[in-house]
Amino acid sequence: MSDYKIETKCIQSGWNPGNGEARVLPIYQSTTFKYETTDEMGKLFDLEKDGYFYTRLENPTSDAVASKIADLEGGAAAILTASGQAATFYAVFNICEAGDHVICTFAIYGGTLNLLGVTLKKLGIQCTFVDADASAEELSKAFQPNTKAVFAETISNPALVVLDIEKFAKLAHEHGVPLIVDNTFATPVHCRPFEWGADIVTHSTTKYMDGHAVQVGGAVVDSGNFDWEAHAEKFPGLTTPDDSYHGITYTQKFGNKAYITKIRVQLQRDLGAVPSPMNSFLLNLGLETLPLRVERHSYNAQKVAEFLKDHEKVAAVNYAGLPGDKYYELAKKYMPNGTCGVISFELKGGREPAVRFMDSLKMAAIVTHVADARTSVLHPASHTHRQLNDQQLAAAGISPGMIRLSVGIENVEDIIEDLSRALENA
Repeated sequence: MSDYKIETKCIQSGWNPGNGEARVLPIYQSTTFKYETTDEMGKLFDLEKDGYFYTRLENPTSDAVASKIADLEGGAAAILTASGQAATFYAVFNICEAGDHVICTFAIYGGTLNLLGVTLKKLGIQCTFVDADASAEELSKAFQPNTKAVFAETISNPALVVLDIEKFAKLAHEHGVPLIVDNTFATPVHCRPFEWGADIVTHSTTKYMDGHAVQVGGAVVDSGNFDWEAHAEKFPGLTTPDDSYHGITYTQKFGNKAYITKIRVQLQRDLGAVPSPMNSFLLNLGLETLPLRVERHSYNAQKVAEFLKDHEKVAAVNYAGLPGDKYYELAKKYMPNGTCGVISFELKGGREPAVRFMDSLKMAAIVTHVADARTSVLHPASHTHRQLNDQQLAAAGISPGMIRLSVGIENVEDIIEDLSRALENA
């Protein structure tokens, strides 16, 4: 499907039925798959043959959707996970172990911040957080001999920092490590990080890819471009024999699909954060309309951002689509057709007016979610980043009064009317 435009790929990629097969991707709601001989199944366990035998490792429905997402991103292979958090964990843990080190931008989703800064630390993996806007010279100081990866978000949640992908990719490659980019907010409709040098992309498919808040899921996509063998001493899990599979070496046996294969046959096997076939089916339905929805989200968000910017009670608006925004030029470079439907803004007076505003909304809902069809709001300092102290909030680009607004695909005039009415009470 590589020659097709992304709108066509969203419909056609992944599932290619043969004569007399289901036109729509079926739900393979089965834990197990039958074989005629012991030898056939044994070859599957030895990774000597492709096929399905247990849904924790592979399932036809999930694989079809993963293949579609890989095609959308322009990657060599992909795998679905049970959540976006699982995708982030797998992406990093697949190449890190106790004693290793990762670098991450500070302005990221609170759950990811906690995962990398607290939970991985308990597993012996250290993380250094850096300012995404720092110079290349300053960022280089964060690298250590045991650094194994750099992690960042295309558009950060909720500060909406736009990543300079080329800068970070160049730095990562100079130090012999891959750049992992969470592309959840931009989606491959608006940004394809591999084209700018990123090596691995993750998604919380719970967000725009699903688009309807009906399934929790994640995805990891490998570009297939990073040369693990060239830095073999850094990545022994991929470049040396795996005793749990009779000594196979992933890079030698699976080539540019080594990274995703290792996630599937090792991390999914042992940790089991696998999506249900039903969730994968629902995700596929969302993907079919992704370009249409992302276009509408971005259009509505642009109108709402312009409205908020001119409102007397609004102190600041963060939206890279606004001329004059700090990240406007970067957004034009990496996302010339639009960014996303998420806006962050602050009311004059800080936290108390923000709370009054949110409680006064009628249509927009206060939910711990973002990037679905319905307009919603959240107060990061009280919700997603509640565990951070004031200093950490500031480093993450989050003020006490910041509001995260996820603009839906309703009529934009209705959205603005709801916001205008709530602002009167703020």
